[in-house]
Amino acid sequence: MTDQQRRRPAKPHRRPQKDPVRFLAFEALRAVDERDAYANLVLPPLLKKARAKGDFDGRDAALATELVYGTLRRQGTYDAIVAACVDRPLSEVDPPVLDVLNMGVHQLLGTRIPTHAAVSASVELARVVLGEGRAKFVNAVLRKVTAHDLDTWVAQVAPSYEKDAEDHLSIVHSHPRWIVSALWDALGGGRAGIEDLLEADNERPEVTLVARPGRSTTGELLAALGEDNGLPGRWSPYAVRMAEGGEPGALTAVQDGSAGVQDEGSQLVAVALANAPVEGRDTRWLDGCAGPGGKAALLAGLAAGRGAALLAAEKQPHRARLVERSLAGNPGPYQVITADGTRPPWRPGSFDRVLMDVPCSGLGALRRRPEARWRRRAKDLESFAPLQRGLLREALKAVRIGGVVGYATCSPHLAETRVVVDDVLKGRGGQQSFEAKWVDARPLMPGVPALGEGPDVQLWPHLHGTDAMYLALLRRTA
Repeated sequence: MTDQQRRRPAKPHRRPQKDPVRFLAFEALRAVDERDAYANLVLPPLLKKARAKGDFDGRDAALATELVYGTLRRQGTYDAIVAACVDRPLSEVDPPVLDVLNMGVHQLLGTRIPTHAAVSASVELARVVLGEGRAKFVNAVLRKVTAHDLDTWVAQVAPSYEKDAEDHLSIVHSHPRWIVSALWDALGGGRAGIEDLLEADNERPEVTLVARPGRSTTGELLAALGEDNGLPGRWSPYAVRMAEGGEPGALTAVQDGSAGVQDEGSQLVAVALANAPVEGRDTRWLDGCAGPGGKAALLAGLAAGRGAALLAAEKQPHRARLVERSLAGNPGPYQVITADGTRPPWRPGSFDRVLMDVPCSGLGALRRRPEARWRRRAKDLESFAPLQRGLLREALKAVRIGGVVGYATCSPHLAETRVVVDDVLKGRGGQQSFEAKWVDARPLMPGVPALGEGPDVQLWPHLHGTDAMYLALLRRTA
C-alpha cells in the first residue's frame, strides 16, 4: 500500500434514507408480531395518517398493502427460504430482522419489483430500523436469495409430496402443518382439492358489500360504484362486489350505515336462517353473538320487512357498541344489549329464530386475516369447544318449539362444526340432550353449487369465493 493510499480519506457517512412506504409496512408487521394485532385493523389507520401528511398516493398505499399482506400470507415459505440462507437457527434471528428479510424476500420472489431495487430498498430500510451492522446481514442474505426464483427455492426447501405430503403442502402453500391436516380432513378428497383451497387462502379476497334491506339496494350500490368497479354478488341477493377494489369507506352508503362490508358467506348464513320455515308465529328473532354487527344488521333489515323485531346480544361492551352502530337507522324495531349468551337474561322459548355465530379459530377467514394461521395453535380449539357447545345449548333453549336455530362458525374444522352440533343434540358429556331435527340448509342457498350431502352446509373459498362459513339449521321439536 502506497503512502497516497494510506492518506486517502474515509468515505463520508451517509445518513440512511427513510422510504415511507416500506417503513409503514414494517410498522404494520411489527404491530402484528409484537401486539398480536390484526393487519386489517392496524393498516388502515396507518395509511390514513400517511395520506393526511401527504406522504402517500394511491399507488403507495397499494404497494404498502401488498408488502404487508403478501409477507404475512407467504411467511411460512419465506421463513424456509431464509433459513436456507443463514448460518444459524431461524429462532436466533431477531424478529424485526426477520420481518425486514421476509418483506425483502416477498419483493424479490412475489412481486415484479426489479431485483436491484428490492435488495437496495430492503437494505436501506434495515439501516433505518435496525442499524448498519444488521443491514449488512440483511444484504448478505437477500443476495443469496437472488440466486433462484420462487419455484426453484421451493423445490429445494420443501420435501417431495410423495415423501411427506402435509409438510410439502405446508411449505409450498405457506400454512402450518396442523392447519393443512385439519383442512384436508374437513374437505376430504385428494391432492387437487386441498391445493386449490390452500391457494385460495393466499389470494387477496374481493371487497364485498351488503345492501341492508330497507336502507339501500344493490342497484344503488352498483350505480355508486360505476360500471367498471361494481359487480353483482355471485350468490347473495344483497351482495355487490368491488371488482377493482378501492376504499369502501368512501361510499356514502357505507358511511351512513345503509350498506356495509360483509363477506358473501356471512350474508348467505343470515339469509338462510331468515328464510328457514318455522311453524307458527314469526315475530321475535335473536342474534346471540352479534358482534361486530354485520349479520345482525342484515337480520334486522330482513326482520323489519316481515314485521318482526330483532334482539342483538353481545358479551363484550365495545363490540356491543359496534352492533349499535351497525343497526342505527334500521327501519324496524330492534334492541341491542350487552349479555353473555351462555348465561342469558331472556326466558326459555322466547324466540322464533335464533342465530348463534359462535367464537371460533377463524380458520375460515385466513384470506382476510393471514396472520391468524401463524398465531393459532391446535390446542386453541380445546378452549373454544366448551364455549361453542354452551352457546348452542342456550340457543336451543331460547327458541320455542317449532322455531329454528342457526349454528354458524367461520371455520371448517370438524371439531368446531358438525362435532359440536352432534354432541349437543345427543347430550354427550353428561349434558342435557335436545329434541330437535336438522333442517336441510342447502335449498335455502339457491344457486350455490357444491354444498355437499347436507343437511348442514360448508362454504369454501376455492369453490364459492367466500370465507369458509359453516351453517347448521335445527328446528326445536319438543
